[in-house]
Amino acid sequence: MTSDHAAADIDRHVRVYITVFVVLMVLTIVTVAVSRFHLPVPIAVTVALLVATIKGTLVACYFMHLISEKKLIYAVLLLTVAFFIALLALPVLTVHNGYWIH
Repeated sequence: MTSDHAAADIDRHVRVYITVFVVLMVLTIVTVAVSRFHLPVPIAVTVALLVATIKGTLVACYFMHLISEKKLIYAVLLLTVAFFIALLALPVLTVHNGYWIH
């Protein structure tokens, strides 16, 4: 009975990995398709960042096994995201009328 349970558990994990892989491939196709639409740059960047965020989250959660981690790892991950957003916003906040603020 134990080997049947282990085999079913492995099958379930393999199904999850295959599903995540298929979703990642679909999102890659979406990224390429959106690049062919010649959207305005702000919209194209927004869509690309959104798709990249979803793909990164899937990779981190399932392939890096962060989905089953304790709450501390989520706090560290949230802090990392906050610093990343702050670093992205830094040039916007330090430029005024095309000139660097001194």
